[in-house]
Amino acid sequence: MTSPTLRDIDVIAPSFKKRYSGVTSTVIRLVPLQAQDISITATSPQLPPEVPNVPPKALFTMSRSGPSGPRVWHARRNIEMIAGLALKYVMGKRLRLLFTSAAQRRHTGFTRWLIRRMDHIIATSGKSASYLEREATVIRHGVDCDLFQPAQDKAALRADLNLPVDGLLVGCFGRIRPQKGNDLFVKAMIDVCLKRPDVRALMMGRATADNADFLQTLKDQVAAAGLQDQILFRDEVPVEDVPRHFQALDLYVAPQRWEGFGLTPLEAMACGVPAVATKVGAFEELIKPGETGTLCEIEDLEKITSGVMQCLATPEHLEHLSQNCRQHVLDNFRIEGEAAKIIAVYRSLLTGA
Repeated sequence: MTSPTLRDIDVIAPSFKKRYSGVTSTVIRLVPLQAQDISITATSPQLPPEVPNVPPKALFTMSRSGPSGPRVWHARRNIEMIAGLALKYVMGKRLRLLFTSAAQRRHTGFTRWLIRRMDHIIATSGKSASYLEREATVIRHGVDCDLFQPAQDKAALRADLNLPVDGLLVGCFGRIRPQKGNDLFVKAMIDVCLKRPDVRALMMGRATADNADFLQTLKDQVAAAGLQDQILFRDEVPVEDVPRHFQALDLYVAPQRWEGFGLTPLEAMACGVPAVATKVGAFEELIKPGETGTLCEIEDLEKITSGVMQCLATPEHLEHLSQNCRQHVLDNFRIEGEAAKIIAVYRSLLTGA
């Protein structure tokens, strides 16, 4: 895609972090879709070619105003709020400052100071909104249900991905670190796999250098249980390959100790894959216990383990959950709905309404 020209842009969505993260995923998913209805671009050091993007250095020389007068600056991190304030008050750019908050904890004093200087706030869940000291528009994340959809031939897909073709496959994807509960997943799956030889587990994601020992400990636990052939570890895959790995699963586990929003259960459910998740992030607003999966208290290893066993109890029950969760996402969490609601906020800021 040709890089946009900033003089034609009404909305700028910065994503300054080079490593792939939830915010990066959000920008990648939303900006190309929103660009069909409003003049928007991301500004990031590195994004896939299909995402409209201008290099951050171009911000310094962009025109003071956009085609509609002020531009909307849509920040999702502190550093991006700081950049928006600098562009507006130091460099004199006409900006309406918007921040999306996903955190479910009391913000630091500095973050609260930044938030007070925003023109509008979006919260990704009702729980996130409850931690803010000002009014926010609640807009939950959505999923591209054309990209994330059930596999037509799961066995063939697994073979193509070099995953076990036989048996049931349970996944846990994302960054590997204690707050994500990867150790809970491994302990639960050791128990499950010892009882169910037909079950396989896949932990996929990246461990930073400071979490390398944590990851090695998990691998050692699996080896000690003699389950190296049933519980598999893989590094993170390119963004374009993520949907296919969700499609290959029969069940997804999100055992987090803390989460901002948590998109992975939605991505799994859109693929017809039920989810077992802890009560963090927006998971309580996403999952319908007994219908699309199971909810567990934080650190409740016994409940996580039993939740996995219950979901996998019979093929009929698993198929029932699978059909329910796909329809649940179609009815309530399509990305088109998220994009449209955010665009409505953009338009209100551009017009001063």
